[in-house]
Amino acid sequence: MPTTADFKNGITIQFDNEVYQLLEFQHVKPGKGGAFVRTKLKAIRTGNVLEKTFRAGEKIELAHVTRQPMQLLYRTGSGMQFMNMETFDELELPEATVGEAANFLKEGIEVQVITHEGTILGVEAPFTVELKVDNTALGVRGDTATGSGKPATLETGAVVQVPFFISTGDVIKVDTRTGKYVERAG
Repeated sequence: MPTTADFKNGITIQFDNEVYQLLEFQHVKPGKGGAFVRTKLKAIRTGNVLEKTFRAGEKIELAHVTRQPMQLLYRTGSGMQFMNMETFDELELPEATVGEAANFLKEGIEVQVITHEGTILGVEAPFTVELKVDNTALGVRGDTATGSGKPATLETGAVVQVPFFISTGDVIKVDTRTGKYVERAG
């Protein structure tokens, strides 16, 4: 059985009846007492980040998850319709399962659907997506003192803060993990 010595960023482990992805870890050997491993874990089902400390050498249970490439076909009234890129089977997932990234996904985008023992845990979207700005206010010349930007409505309906030089019709990159503007595309 694997132990904390086998930790690597990105592995998936199971404890407390939940599947977690290891985001980062640090082995700590204090001058007094036993060594331990400080970790930052992300619950795949909910997306919550948890900080957990394990004793050095503690046994862990690996969770075997599969990532299946799927393409978003369209949005339904209650969720999103995906197509398996290999078998062409279709699957409808509620937006709650897709998570916050659902606000930034448009038709035709490829995502990874994560499953564990036949149960769908969630959807892993690309880190950045390019979206067209459908509506934003005009920036006033010289109005950059605050640096906060202005709200812009994207083609998916999501609203993000963008710099003042972005105008309606521009294509921008958005980070799907944070929901923030990254840069103007192309």
